[in-house]
Amino acid sequence: MNRVNLRSIPSPRLDAAVSAGAPLLFLSAHLDDAVLSCGALLAALAPRCPVTVATVFTAATDPPHTRAARSFLRQCGATDADALFADRRTEDRDVLAGLGVAHVHLGAVDALFRTRGSRAALGRLGRAVPELVHRYPTYRLDIARGRVAAGDRVLAAGLARQVSDLVATTGAELVFCPVGVGNHVDHLLTRGIGARLGRPVVHYSDFPYALSATPDRDFLERHRLWPWTWEHGIAEKRRLIRDYRTQADALFPGGTIPRRPEIYYEPRAIRSA
Repeated sequence: MNRVNLRSIPSPRLDAAVSAGAPLLFLSAHLDDAVLSCGALLAALAPRCPVTVATVFTAATDPPHTRAARSFLRQCGATDADALFADRRTEDRDVLAGLGVAHVHLGAVDALFRTRGSRAALGRLGRAVPELVHRYPTYRLDIARGRVAAGDRVLAAGLARQVSDLVATTGAELVFCPVGVGNHVDHLLTRGIGARLGRPVVHYSDFPYALSATPDRDFLERHRLWPWTWEHGIAEKRRLIRDYRTQADALFPGGTIPRRPEIYYEPRAIRSA
């Protein structure tokens, strides 16, 4: 991909950071989200400044799994969740390394596999009906409903501390995080991590959720967020997405990855600074 033309960056703050060669940090909920949503911008930025992608939810647990989790495994052509996530971590590492982007996997358990307690405490009934002991028993009514479970508050606080330490370690001048299109709880938790950092962040539209959903208007208005788009390198980005081989067919079962500009959101005050 071509080196980024600084004059084409619609964000003054990002333009200033790239001009100074300042480090940037992208927060990704899952092991593909950063490239799905920001792959073209990542490819353009990496030659000009240090870029790190920190992926939050990068692990699964042992069975028994809920029906939703088993369905996800089937969609990925997998039977073993731990093996699948090991493959996904490898894919993510390889794609980002190819872009010249550093990766960090924070090791939190994906919402599909998070339980209410320890595996030893599941009990016979929990083993027979896993939904009873999982924090998010279903996808449509729990994970995609946009309500973060109270039991995830401690998890969220711990993740925020990890990311705060990572910001200090990398010296990140600017942090990117999802805006939460689609209301997936892991995306909302990742968005919340950005809010806890105590600094302005750039939000990105969650792809491919953005093909069929829009951002929460109340959230945009509350934070005075306004969009800008990035279109350079979108065609080449489809190759990067296909390199997530365990996910591409499940996400795009027809085989076609739609060509859509990447959308970012910042407070008006930042954009006009």
